[in-house]
Amino acid sequence: MTIDLNFYATLVALVGVLLLGRWVISKSKFLQDYNIPEPVVGGIIIAIGIFCLLKYSGIKFSFNDSLREPLMLAFYASIGLSADFTSLRKGGRILFIFLMCVALLLFLQNITGIFIAKLMGINPLIGLLAGSITMSGGHGTGASWAEIFKANPYNLNAGLEIALACATFGLIAGGLIGGPISHYLIRKYHLQTISHLKEESPPQGFEKPEKERLITAYSFVQSLALIALALLFGTLLSEYFKSSSFTLPTFVWCLFIGAILRNLLSLTKIHQVFDREVSVIGNVSLSLFLAFALMTINLSELVALALPMFAILTIQVILMVAFAIFITFRFCGKDYDAAVLAAGHCGFGLGATPTAMANIQTITQHYGMSHIAFIIVPLVGAFFIDIINAIIISTTLQLPFF
Repeated sequence: MTIDLNFYATLVALVGVLLLGRWVISKSKFLQDYNIPEPVVGGIIIAIGIFCLLKYSGIKFSFNDSLREPLMLAFYASIGLSADFTSLRKGGRILFIFLMCVALLLFLQNITGIFIAKLMGINPLIGLLAGSITMSGGHGTGASWAEIFKANPYNLNAGLEIALACATFGLIAGGLIGGPISHYLIRKYHLQTISHLKEESPPQGFEKPEKERLITAYSFVQSLALIALALLFGTLLSEYFKSSSFTLPTFVWCLFIGAILRNLLSLTKIHQVFDREVSVIGNVSLSLFLAFALMTINLSELVALALPMFAILTIQVILMVAFAIFITFRFCGKDYDAAVLAAGHCGFGLGATPTAMANIQTITQHYGMSHIAFIIVPLVGAFFIDIINAIIISTTLQLPFF
């Protein structure tokens, strides 16, 4: 028996997934400590329930998917609208060095994943999904590329299940290894913060919330209009270049258009983008998109791929540990700030920006403040990594493996 849920019933189900996830997280210290997203928790619980109903009673659910793509595109448009390139000056030379380290890791994650997949005789696309797409991209990027890989010419039907499993694994691993690596570096090299020499230095960036603007109906419409423009021109460009040799996924075009809009408006001083409001719209879109993606995954397709996926992900964690110690830490100055940046890199190199922020907050609360880390990590993790990752993934797909 199949139960068809229309648009409104599907929307109720999506919101229900988020509310369920929030309630479960409120009861679990583990889920709170490792910043597991609400749609991941709620979505997996519902997916297990749907799987059990299908297996033991033959009841199947069919959801209306008309919201899925617009929600995904709105999330990436919000990332682009948050990309204020003038903020690059705040981080100075260290920011550019850190960006180069991030870009190098993205490339190595993809090559590692593809190599191990080929070695184990499985589809190299699985290795790519277990690379920078989910390790540095997280659930949103993983689910987005999985949709691309489901279609021709890739036809990877289990892509969504693989992507979300990898992203969840990476999220937990990123929170587990960041703190210990930073502790190790600080103790091995006897590093000390210089914050006690500059007690008069005021908090910066995410160390202290700035004065907030009120979200009003008019300002919300303005932010929504910018996202709508990014979606419109992004989809038009995607359609225009579809038949050419220069092709990018639609969500990448929306991200780029969002970034262009943001910086053109800043340059011409026509309009100041309301970052917090854009972030709210983007986060809501991502949460609802992930809720749909997770509650509709086919868990049975993961069983056959469990062992090779675990092998690839374990090697990715080892790569992240080695990279943070021998590359990120060394090239960023081999000082206390570099040790904190290494912890942050572990956070979004395997998981997400909230995990990176939790890592550096834990370290700085114990050893002392690192102003530069609280400027650079949010800047890179919030949007620059997604832009760089989109370019590197698209470039990797041009390799002969595919």
